[in-house]
Amino acid sequence: MSQAAYITDVSAFLPGEPVSNEDMEKVLGLVGESASRVRRIILRSNKIQSRHYALDPATRAQTHSNAQLAAEAVRRLAPYAGYSPADIQCLACGTSSPDQLLPGHGLMVHGELATGPCEVVSPAGICLAGIGALKYAYMNVALGLSENAVATGSELSSTFLRAEFCEPAACDRSEELQKAPILAFEADFLRWMLSDGAGAVFVTNAPRPDGLSLRIDWIEHVSFAGSLPTCMYAGGEKREDGSLVGWRSLVERGQNVDKSLLLVRQDVKMLNSEVVVTAVDRTLPLVIGRRGIKPEDVDWFLPHISSEFFRPQLAERMEAFGFHIPQERWFTNLSSRGNTGSASIFIMLAELFRSGRIEKGQKLLCFIPESGRFSMSYMLLTAV
Repeated sequence: MSQAAYITDVSAFLPGEPVSNEDMEKVLGLVGESASRVRRIILRSNKIQSRHYALDPATRAQTHSNAQLAAEAVRRLAPYAGYSPADIQCLACGTSSPDQLLPGHGLMVHGELATGPCEVVSPAGICLAGIGALKYAYMNVALGLSENAVATGSELSSTFLRAEFCEPAACDRSEELQKAPILAFEADFLRWMLSDGAGAVFVTNAPRPDGLSLRIDWIEHVSFAGSLPTCMYAGGEKREDGSLVGWRSLVERGQNVDKSLLLVRQDVKMLNSEVVVTAVDRTLPLVIGRRGIKPEDVDWFLPHISSEFFRPQLAERMEAFGFHIPQERWFTNLSSRGNTGSASIFIMLAELFRSGRIEKGQKLLCFIPESGRFSMSYMLLTAV
């Protein structure tokens, strides 16, 4: 028999000082020894003002591993007086940018924490890796398998955004980008949006007696990979027929495999045509059918949007579908934190949770999309 599970604290860790738009290339380096011709256009579209990198701004040397980012977020949790990471019974750590292929990311985080034996899992994926970890933690507690669990989402994107990893753009498309900002995604987009950070949540079988807790009402996690092809990928090559060939198969075929294969790539045309439609038209009917959620039930809407470019599209599509949530009920911190992938929902939730703006009885609807092969997640929390 399942029982209630509660988030009793949320934390975030953002490495280093905030990096402004003007200082980005100073930290990441110049590609081809020249300044980007499209950086300002992309930043004007995504409206990010600052972000954090786990890089030394002078040398571009890495300051933290991904596991260290996640471990620091865990250490910053304060779910009850006298809490220690040694109290954790289950640790679930999601990321799309682990420090190595093996061992699993969660085990490396556990190693950084240097605590005693506990259950550890490492959900993989892209933006949904973090919410996948949270769902595992939630289920573990709700089923009575553990009294508590910690979930993390963390990303270390800056290491492959450095100039050493990138190649000069083949051509200047500034005029095209002015007319259609979505085209910015095709080349420089990820360099000017992705950033580093980590977040953690503590899940237990009882609310904290001395402050705010968030009851996890449900988490829906839906994949459309059965009907949609790959859109965002790394470590492989996408063919003209839409199939994805992994790096090991490329080696077997005698092809040259270099570091550029490790870069994250995006099929931009597919992203633009499918992500909002999938998030609303394909996913919301399933969520409403299962959970009966209504827009008037939602006091706070926390959408993980990769760029402000998508905000009006998402809002218009939701309103046309009959699920209008006024903008004053939306909460994001994209402009000040950037897109931290699987960590974004944790970092958003941590800021709102600690802001004093959530009142008991309010409901928070969280939305996390992933364009890898189009998976969507919605989560409902109630403040208690």
